[in-house]
Amino acid sequence: MLGYLPLCADNGRELTSVAFMCKKDQCTAGQIPGTTPAIPGMFPAMFPLATGQPFGALPVMPVQAMTQQATRHARRVYVGGLPPTANEQSVATFFSQVMAAIGGNTAGPGDAVVNVYINHEKKFAFVEMRSVEEASNAMALDGIIFEGAPVKVRRPSDYNPSLAATLGPSQPNPNLNLAAVGLTPGSAGGLEGPDRIFVGGLPYYFTEAQVRELLESFGPLRGFDLVKDRETGNSKGYAFCVYQDLSVTDIACAALNGIKMGDKTLTVRRANQGTNQPKPEQESVLLHAQQQIALQKLMLQPGAVSTKVLCLTQVVSPEELINDEDYEDIMEDMRGEGEKFGTLVNVVIPRPGPNDAAPGVGKVFLEYADIDSATKARAGLNGRKFGGNQVVAVFYPENKFAQGEYDD
Repeated sequence: MLGYLPLCADNGRELTSVAFMCKKDQCTAGQIPGTTPAIPGMFPAMFPLATGQPFGALPVMPVQAMTQQATRHARRVYVGGLPPTANEQSVATFFSQVMAAIGGNTAGPGDAVVNVYINHEKKFAFVEMRSVEEASNAMALDGIIFEGAPVKVRRPSDYNPSLAATLGPSQPNPNLNLAAVGLTPGSAGGLEGPDRIFVGGLPYYFTEAQVRELLESFGPLRGFDLVKDRETGNSKGYAFCVYQDLSVTDIACAALNGIKMGDKTLTVRRANQGTNQPKPEQESVLLHAQQQIALQKLMLQPGAVSTKVLCLTQVVSPEELINDEDYEDIMEDMRGEGEKFGTLVNVVIPRPGPNDAAPGVGKVFLEYADIDSATKARAGLNGRKFGGNQVVAVFYPENKFAQGEYDD
């Protein structure tokens, strides 16, 4: 019977284990037939003892073994969210096949994966690749479906981005064929390394397109990920990105950090390091970028971002909504006005509660079938007189409207 127990690692610490290849009852674990018994706690292949060599006189560690040890932190990949059925063999086979399918194998023919350690209790694995470049290519596999479940692919906690940058590429090859395994290029892939940017304090109603537009004021993105709640799909208010041109990283951080967006203040910095100041030669670029951001800021204020929902204020008073007949008349009037601009899906007019504390009282919400109709309605209704009052019409976040949150 042949077997293989991989060399294991856990949270960056080596776990002593043994390799064995033997026929039943002919050798013991850790001993290869015809070789000197292994020294406890050491690997025979790493410290071979020549015939007649005194015990305890250890030779110098081979250069290849030293290189493997020094690069291990950059060759390992953290894989989280594994299903209970996963084992070392299935994980190794899967990632070797996937790496071959996307063209991520750069160390020659054969399997990209040389080692796997699984923590079954916490449902994660460390997958060791043959080379630093292949480990970086594996970063593009974040979110890939393994045995019916999406898994997280990240760098391990002992990953040293500064040191790794001297060992090989720290970003996935942009020409990987991710479509071959059902992934979309430019989503979460490419979000590792020292130039990864953390963007916090984002208003929850910002869409991916709006956040990307803001960030791309400085240039195209290599990778972007707006973090969302897994159950609701709503934004958690922060994102990560990496620019194609890494020289603009500090410029973007300096220009965006501290900007007010509605009731939020952006926190923008390198994800893996402290805040860096732009170099003197970057000041003119920074000034231009800040001017662009000022314009973006105006466009992204609450009510300025186009949505399918329109919020009208200064239309009705709480007192006018108490009587049922008056309420129905107002509802019909607003529906009639709203339908002039496009297909009206819904009209919501919050009414006072028993204690007059119901959220959104005094507002009228018009939900349209498309943004174009809502835009026409805003242009047509904003500033108009209704019952002697001058109407104020602004766009309203669709997710808040859908959840019945009317007090923004």
